Amino acid sequence: MLIKLFPENIDMRKMQQIVDCLRNGGIIIYPTDTVYGLGCDIFNKEAVAKLCRLKNVKIEKMNFSFICNNLSHISDYTLSVDTPTYKLMKRCLPGPFTFILKANNSVPKLFKNNKKTVGIRVPDNEIARMIVRELGHPIITTSLHDNEDHLEYITEPASIHERYEKLVDIVIDGGTGGYHLSTVIDCSGEEPIIIREGIGKIDD
Repeated sequence: MLIKLFPENIDMRKMQQIVDCLRNGGIIIYPTDTVYGLGCDIFNKEAVAKLCRLKNVKIEKMNFSFICNNLSHISDYTLSVDTPTYKLMKRCLPGPFTFILKANNSVPKLFKNNKKTVGIRVPDNEIARMIVRELGHPIITTSLHDNEDHLEYITEPASIHERYEKLVDIVIDGGTGGYHLSTVIDCSGEEPIIIREGIGKIDD
C-alpha cells in the first residue's frame, strides 16, 4: 500500500493507519532526512525478525538503529551522557546523524546484542518523528540504501513501492528521498568518535 503524506500538513487519519499497521507487526518504508528507511515497532519481535529476513541478516547479528522523537525521548532508552556529549547531540539533532550510546534496560535485549550499545537517530523529518510520537515509542531504522540499486529504487516513492509492495505493508510517499547516509558518531567511550562520514557535518 502506498500512502502519500505532506510533512507540512500531515493527514492524521493516514498517520493512524500507519501506526495501527506498526502495532499489528507491520513493516513500513518511510522518509527520513537521508535515505528512505525500513522500519517496524522495536517491541514487536516477529516484526523485527521479518525485517531481518528482508535485509538478509541474522537477528543476533543485526546492527539496526532506531528513531526517537527528540533528545528527552533518547534518554528513555540510554544511560545518561556527559555534558559535552549532550551539547554535541543538541547541536546536531534533529539532523542526519546516528549516535551510538550506552543502552539502558528499556531497550529490548535483541537490540543490545553483546555490545550494550544502541544507535539512535532523531531525523529532521516531521513524518518520521510523528510516527514515533503517535506510536509512543521508537521504530527501527535501517536504510533502503543498496549500492547495486538504480537510484530511483531508493529515492522515488512510486519506484520504491513498485519494488517492495509485496515485501512490506506500507510505503509512505513523503517526496523524493536522498541517497546519502547519516554520519555515525560513537559516544559510548570516553571521547566521541566519527565512525562513518555521512551527510551530517559538525560545525566547529
